Amino acid sequence: MLSVAVVGSGPSGVYTAQALLQQSLVPDVRVHVLDRLPTPYGLVRYGVAPDHEKIKSLQNSLRAVLEDERVTFVGNVGVGGTDGVSPARLAELYHAVVYCVGASADRALAVPGENLPGSYSATRFVSWYSAHPDIGADPFARDALGARSAVVIGVGNVAVDVARILARGAGELRRTDVPSGALRALEESRVREVHIVGRRGPSQARFTTKELRELGALPGARVVVDPVELALDPAYAAPDDLPGALPLPAVVRRNLEVLRGWSAGSGARAAGAVPGGAVAGGAPGPAADAGRRIRLRFFLRPVELLERGGRVAGVRFARTAPDGAGGVRDTGRYEDVAAQLVLRAVGYRGVELPGLPFDPVHGTVPHAAGRVLRGGVPSPGEYVAGWIKRGPTGVIGSNRSCAKETVASLLADAAALTRRTAAGDPLAVLREWGLRPVEWTGWLSIERAEAELGRSLGRGPVKIPDWAGLLAAARDENR
Repeated sequence: MLSVAVVGSGPSGVYTAQALLQQSLVPDVRVHVLDRLPTPYGLVRYGVAPDHEKIKSLQNSLRAVLEDERVTFVGNVGVGGTDGVSPARLAELYHAVVYCVGASADRALAVPGENLPGSYSATRFVSWYSAHPDIGADPFARDALGARSAVVIGVGNVAVDVARILARGAGELRRTDVPSGALRALEESRVREVHIVGRRGPSQARFTTKELRELGALPGARVVVDPVELALDPAYAAPDDLPGALPLPAVVRRNLEVLRGWSAGSGARAAGAVPGGAVAGGAPGPAADAGRRIRLRFFLRPVELLERGGRVAGVRFARTAPDGAGGVRDTGRYEDVAAQLVLRAVGYRGVELPGLPFDPVHGTVPHAAGRVLRGGVPSPGEYVAGWIKRGPTGVIGSNRSCAKETVASLLADAAALTRRTAAGDPLAVLREWGLRPVEWTGWLSIERAEAELGRSLGRGPVKIPDWAGLLAAARDENR
């Protein structure tokens, strides 16, 4: 029998388990899928926006893998750090360990004022409305959503997601699994202006057309695009006339068409921006307008977060322009945008797992076709898949081929791996080491508790947002 631990129960971890089940080279395989949280599904549960029900339904296919009799879900077991099991000790229990721990940190802007109160990473905001138990205290409910104007820095799908949640009416979110505290805060939110800002042009934005179009479908919200900013992008102004230019990707063409339609209805510079001056005070836009505006801005590079009264009051941007080589250059002009809430959505980054080698430049574990490299040499029985292997690139489905490559390497090593000793009952050993694993029955108990919570509130299932509540529900298997 080949005994394998997969660390991480998000898509990359579950696809790794699935690839192990579907192969025929080693007929007898047992897989333990470990997770630091008592809940499975990783970013599908805690990263996909609550109003994206079709993507969240991916949990159903992940569930089918985790319910296979050859797979055991082992939640509430951290790996690395002071409160978990080290990679060295974990290697004593299994023939092979595949690390699928993702990229959990956000990239910093590295500008003055970034750490002012009112400035947050978009990943923290996503974790808050997704009920991630690590968030703890509720800064967004306390003060951040008292803002009238918000700036989201970044033009990828995460930026569009958080802007959409800020601009979406809370009543529409009642049918989702948003936790009660976040729903109350969103109901009381004073945010009326949301700026989505990128340092380059619309043809280089990373959002998908589906995500982009959703902004225009929000009831009570208006999308505003500055046609002057769009015209700065050569691909936008004349995509077919650029000498020697390659055809634009289809998604870029579709995005530009959506933006062109919105800009035709805009016609003016975004309100609430003060070129080269002090931060504007008061509420942006007409005071009598009770709706929300989403302003898509381009060719603006953040250089400083501005302060008033000890917290963020706006963002100073350097105006950029195309440099003719696919990048941008500063023009020497600046623009200040008033904002009492700033969300940074400029990408994810892998975090070092104590006990594993780590490449700090790329935020990944060094590997060769998924085999972990220690000192440039493959480390027997240690593998990686997902973002910690290749960096935070691709969509959810990209993890499938990534997992298959890693599993192919593992299977090629299987003969040597199975000559090593593995624990007969790894869970019993983990308990001897003082850990309290939450197995699949515990997760099912959490699901029932969340369904009961939702019924008590007149809603569908509502997520439990804290460690104590999750663990209490997991232990109550008679629920």
